[in-house]
Amino acid sequence: MSDRRRTLLRMCGVTKRFGPVTALNNVDLEVAGGTVHALCGENGAGKSTLMKILAGVYPPDAGFIELDGVRQTFARPGEALAAGISMLYQELDLAPDLTVTENLFLGAELRRGPWLDQSAMRRRTAELIARYGFRLDPEARIRELPVGECQVVELLKAIHRRARILVMDEPTSSLSEAEAERLFAIIRQLREDGLAIIYISHRMEEVMALADVVTVLRDGEMVHTAPARELTIPAIVGAMVGRELSDFYPRREPHPGEVILQVEKLASAEGISDISFALRRGTITGLAGLIGAGRSELARVLFGLVRPTAGRILLRGREVRFAAPGAAIDAGIGLVTEDRRRSGLCVNLPCSWNLALPCYPRVGMRFRIAPQRERALALRCGEAVRVKWRDPEDPAASLSGGNQQKLLLGRWLPLDPEILIVDEPTRGVDVGARREIYTLLNELADRGKAVLVISSDLPELFGITERLLVMRRGRLVAERETAKTTPEEVMQLAAVEE
Repeated sequence: MSDRRRTLLRMCGVTKRFGPVTALNNVDLEVAGGTVHALCGENGAGKSTLMKILAGVYPPDAGFIELDGVRQTFARPGEALAAGISMLYQELDLAPDLTVTENLFLGAELRRGPWLDQSAMRRRTAELIARYGFRLDPEARIRELPVGECQVVELLKAIHRRARILVMDEPTSSLSEAEAERLFAIIRQLREDGLAIIYISHRMEEVMALADVVTVLRDGEMVHTAPARELTIPAIVGAMVGRELSDFYPRREPHPGEVILQVEKLASAEGISDISFALRRGTITGLAGLIGAGRSELARVLFGLVRPTAGRILLRGREVRFAAPGAAIDAGIGLVTEDRRRSGLCVNLPCSWNLALPCYPRVGMRFRIAPQRERALALRCGEAVRVKWRDPEDPAASLSGGNQQKLLLGRWLPLDPEILIVDEPTRGVDVGARREIYTLLNELADRGKAVLVISSDLPELFGITERLLVMRRGRLVAERETAKTTPEEVMQLAAVEE
């Protein structure tokens, strides 16, 4: 092995318990410099826990870490960062009220005498953005940015820290395909520069395209590690779930019904304009487009979060105007938001509360919560979407990302909405949980519901939808039958001006 590809990181016999639950059991991991090492596993397999031990968030109960052959003990994340370990978390770790520049330099600000050197920090931020080909305003505040651009800021922050080991947890979960391809080019350059990159992703195509080595965790144990060239996607998935996973996208025979939602020349102050389409009962319709195309903004208007400035929404043939989301819910519309932590769940509150949140008035708890009824409702919903939890009274933060996503879907079941809008339904979700979510969406369509799926994952849209709507720069530019188009055509429509 060349010097550039010598073993940089060793984690040996790492064990971690949370109360009676063993999250990691005697896990070994070796990562060489100048390589991309993919870490795969279902949600709850222990990937994030292992990386948080590496990043100094958790102490291990047993085992040790070596960097360049020297044992290390990290009592806090700052110590791991000082040792050259930078982690790009799946859940964003940014200060929302600070600018892009301020986030990049937070804790390591440049100074000119006793004062902060704002111009130098802005200049270096702009240079970094330009170097990697992103479009980002250094002075934009994080809370004003869409999720995809926040993900870019996280990446730039990690690069800026000049880490020797870079951990990337679902880095493309909020990126368009074009942005993801740019990220892959950056990763390959960082690998050539000698960095050790630990890459966590549920998108197997990414793993096969990028990884030099693949390690698979299952139920907190390391079950397989091998060079990527010796593996196939079915072999990796089989090791992850412990069984063969056939028909990844479950088949469904569509039976389109009557038009339930009609949108005519819709526009809003958030940048969408002249949008017209219809949703039919018994169908799953996909909404494709690049980040910033206006897909989530359209969902916000349909759900009553934003009032339209022009156009009409007709529900069952009658024009409706929603003053607030409650009115949309009463009319039979549900929304699963794109960011489960920022706008979906109250992660520090119990799972039961998160599941029952939109349902209280409908189940007779308008003025007073009945704990036993709330628990019974949560257990029923949790079973329907197969949430894996220790107890429904545990906080939502205790669940894996995939199980948190199931909470968002499960909360709508008691309300039985006629239209369900799901924005990035499988972001950060493992292959097993993904199939369960697809099956649930199929079941809803089979029961005559209209499902609108917004996704940046084109294979997902082609795998589960019957029709595709394509947006570009706030406008609807095309509508296609999924079976009669291709991913290449959809990308062309989404990215290229006519």
